[in-house]
Amino acid sequence: MQLLDYDALRAKGVPYSKTQLWRLAKVGAFPKPIKVGAARNAWLEAEIDAWIKTRMAERDQRVAA
Repeated sequence: MQLLDYDALRAKGVPYSKTQLWRLAKVGAFPKPIKVGAARNAWLEAEIDAWIKTRMAERDQRVAA
């Protein structure tokens, strides 16, 4: 199980600011972070990969329609 910090999310191509990630997670549109310190969050890499794959599938469905 791999944890990703904010910089690793950016490296994976997630373009959102920390504030936008918090807003998306709050409404269930992005995986919720895990608290790993007093002021530090991380995300499960498997959940981020699944989120990206879902975005790709949505894109492919729009193209096929």
